[in-house]
Amino acid sequence: MKIHEYQGKEILSRYGVAVPKAIMAETVEDAVKAAEEIGGEVWVVKAQIHAGGRGKGGGVKLSKGLEAVRENAAQILGMQLVTHQTGPAGQEVKKVLIEEGMDIREELYLSMLVDRESQSVVILASTEGGMDIEEVAAKTPGKILRETIDPTVGVLGFQALRLARGLRVAQVDPKLVRPMSAMIGSLYRAFIAEDCSLLEINPLVLTNDLRVVALDAKVTFDDNALFRHQTTLELRDLDEEEPLEIEASQADLSYIKLDGDIGCMVNGAGLAMATMDIIKLYGGEPANFLDVGGSATKERVTTAFKLILSDSNVEGILVNIFGGIMRCDVIAEGVVSAAREVSLNVPLVVRLEGTNVELGKKILDQSGLPIVSADDLGDAAEKVVKEVKEAA
Repeated sequence: MKIHEYQGKEILSRYGVAVPKAIMAETVEDAVKAAEEIGGEVWVVKAQIHAGGRGKGGGVKLSKGLEAVRENAAQILGMQLVTHQTGPAGQEVKKVLIEEGMDIREELYLSMLVDRESQSVVILASTEGGMDIEEVAAKTPGKILRETIDPTVGVLGFQALRLARGLRVAQVDPKLVRPMSAMIGSLYRAFIAEDCSLLEINPLVLTNDLRVVALDAKVTFDDNALFRHQTTLELRDLDEEEPLEIEASQADLSYIKLDGDIGCMVNGAGLAMATMDIIKLYGGEPANFLDVGGSATKERVTTAFKLILSDSNVEGILVNIFGGIMRCDVIAEGVVSAAREVSLNVPLVVRLEGTNVELGKKILDQSGLPIVSADDLGDAAEKVVKEVKEAA
């Protein structure tokens, strides 16, 4: 689950993370009042959407004077902000954050995420704050620092100091080393206590009055842990989420909408990723990531199938199931039930393997529906891409 920048900063501040003075506004007049309440002569008007790259898209504007705040808020509120993370359609801006201007001396990058390979939290940092970290990784990977944190002891003093040294904090001013170390410790405590899956501060700034401040905050939570955080769950902004993804979450399904035209229904996240990759290998584009899990019922499979077909971009469907815990006959019954209910009008390719596979194939064969069977994953991907292209 994602939240807005202003919400993330409110949470981080509870753990001792320094953040700028800021007030969220939903109207131009409220934006001006917020600037007056914050005080000063310079403010930043920042669009609040669940996407990065807002500045490049015109969603972050420095405002010198209240009239500039008014003009920039009027321009940003209601705009369809397009960034590299929103897709070409963009997202409508319904909220802005009015933030105090800061006397910035240096911009840095710092993030924390779960590394499945080491089963630990990894801290990534770079002197290239304010830039897309993907671009930094591609062009200058040596500028990215990495610290793996032992979950039994947390961030150790030498690790925080090593990061501070790598970020050349002492070269800016030796007095900033201690607050930088404290900032890293506070961010890690917030990450663990709030069950985050990603915490990104870009930029993390060093100011001329010797402060270390989180100028931005991207916070994503582990959905599986939200039952422990009812107050966090209440921060969810459904207007920012894809309607089909909301419907899927209510049915306890893992669904992410993508930009392609081939719908995927798979059991297991790893198999889903492999399925999407092989669809692209054969020249197609996946329309979604949908994992029905290992213990889905016929009703749940039916719901998942309907979700895929609710996407008007879907021109073909690939069902790829490996029946370990999940039985192939249950999947087959759900697919047949859903296909009949919605009057299937796009090509459907099904690959089943594992528990009760022969019974599952028999159910599909006797359904009377135009279902194409596949022998393996490569065969399934090749067939669905071919079917979609021929139907176009």
